[in-house]
Amino acid sequence: MTPIRYHRILLKISGEMLAGSQSYGIHPEILTNLAEEIAEVVRMKVEVALVIGGGNIFRCLLYTSDAADDTPCVD
Repeated sequence: MTPIRYHRILLKISGEMLAGSQSYGIHPEILTNLAEEIAEVVRMKVEVALVIGGGNIFRCLLYTSDAADDTPCVD
């Protein structure tokens, strides 16, 4: 196994990445896969800080506030 170079990392995740193929919100499968990958890094004794963008959620809220349907921002 390669020695760990960094023991603390900052990971910035864009809201668009969390949406996957959707145009807004958070895609559950994308979120699950990301959480599993982050957990694997944590098991290697690396401290992980997350910064998560929320532009797509904000835009969804703007969109749905004018929409007649109950389109969820998060599936």
